[in-house]
Amino acid sequence: MQDKISIMARILSIDYGQKRTGIAVTDELQIIASGLTTIPSATAIAFLKEYFLKEKVELVLIGEPKQMNGTPSESASIIKGFVTHFTNHFPDMKVVRVDERFTSKMAFQTMIDSGLKKKQRQDKGLIDEISATIMLQDYLSRKPF
Repeated sequence: MQDKISIMARILSIDYGQKRTGIAVTDELQIIASGLTTIPSATAIAFLKEYFLKEKVELVLIGEPKQMNGTPSESASIIKGFVTHFTNHFPDMKVVRVDERFTSKMAFQTMIDSGLKKKQRQDKGLIDEISATIMLQDYLSRKPF
């Protein structure tokens, strides 16, 4: 008897910033998180509209920036505005806010550990994409199957 693997929808992760937005996505089995791209934040909704037409996504994670003590960081209001804008455009999409503390530092360390040269590590867009991937991988590791 052959096992049937059911294809699920993807989970998408957004590391929204004032200038750039890093995006990561799972495979259809929701096992592996991979960086998708970094885009200008002003184009995020248009990019997502196009992406959602091509790919089935069941859940979107959006980073929630916090201070070390757990209170919202100064960029929290910008991201809250994006979340409102997102839910207005995609009212049926399930959104989960996730703590994004340390993701940028972890992303930078990942770049060092993978042997990227100093000039490559200065690519802030790559840091944003890796940060989104870290948020997504962390979510997947805690998700009950």
